[in-house]
Amino acid sequence: MGNYQGDEADLKQILIRSVEIKREAKLAFTFRYKTRDIVKNFAIEEGLNLLSEYLTKGFKVATLFTTQADFIFEIKKDNHIVIRETAPVTKEKPSVSHDKQKQRQIGTTEKQYLVDLKITDDAGAVFKNAQDKYKQINHYIEILSPLIKEVPDGEIKHVVDMGSGKGYLTFALYDYLHQVLNLNTKITGVEYRQDMVDLCNQIAAKSKFDELDFVQGTIQDYDAGNIDLLIALHACDTATDDAIYKGIKADAKLIVVAPCCHKQIRREIEKNKVSNDVSFLTKYGIFLERQAEMVTDGIRALILEYFGYKTKVFEFISDAHTPKNVLVVGVKKAESLKTKAESERQAEVLEKIKDSKAYFGIGHHHLEKLLNL
Repeated sequence: MGNYQGDEADLKQILIRSVEIKREAKLAFTFRYKTRDIVKNFAIEEGLNLLSEYLTKGFKVATLFTTQADFIFEIKKDNHIVIRETAPVTKEKPSVSHDKQKQRQIGTTEKQYLVDLKITDDAGAVFKNAQDKYKQINHYIEILSPLIKEVPDGEIKHVVDMGSGKGYLTFALYDYLHQVLNLNTKITGVEYRQDMVDLCNQIAAKSKFDELDFVQGTIQDYDAGNIDLLIALHACDTATDDAIYKGIKADAKLIVVAPCCHKQIRREIEKNKVSNDVSFLTKYGIFLERQAEMVTDGIRALILEYFGYKTKVFEFISDAHTPKNVLVVGVKKAESLKTKAESERQAEVLEKIKDSKAYFGIGHHHLEKLLNL
């Protein structure tokens, strides 16, 4: 409804749409004022009465949009009413969802692995108790998608997911790479628990995911070989360093880790007790823990830079009921970018690592030791 000539100050338009709230049909009114919008929901009968009232008390024009035709209602100056019919703006019926539906990279239709992982039923409906897990899967793909597109040649032939667990995210990544990006990518999940390995291999076979397999083993013992994308989420303490080490040695194009626990560096800081400008903070345990996290991951990012990776560190929320985590990402630079300036940058990075260790009283960083820096 528009062309308002009523008494309500600053009201310009009212937009009305059909919605469904808790399985009950309602009319959502958006009252558009000069400087703000107010949304209210009404039962159908109440909403229609309100619509009628506004059309007789101020609004001179209203347009009804349907899938067959649009109807323009207009009250002329002499109170003569004119109704005109025009072609529909759209023939597609709009969603009645009260909330805007987010476009998901991983749908639920005909996804056998989602059924077997007890995320959806056979019809593709997400179970109530699996809503968070389904959102987590899509959030994960949303994060990886732009990172994969940053890979210099855009080609991902082999992915290794270290510490794959029950495989929720591993299956989703396979689905995305094969069904959305149409890549013929081999994915290997590495998991210590044999029962999880057996379960995931059964689901992969049932889903006809021929290029996906799971193997029993640890991050430290896994023979990395050729890897384009290495993933390690929530590998505890130095296991994250083991994963990064494997990725660097395999010359992986993309390394993605979400570290968990930072005990090694915390022990170093506590043992040496170096006095510095932030000592007044680190006498409190929680601050010491957070500092250990930042220093550990900061040095990891610097080491990735040293080996020719463009590094990023940002926040990653694994699901709705766990704390926020840091995601450390390394994207391998193209060979053409390795210039003299890059060599000078390597020297600067080594110096920065050395200074950081001295400042915080760190004898060694496990990843640095693995790589003999």
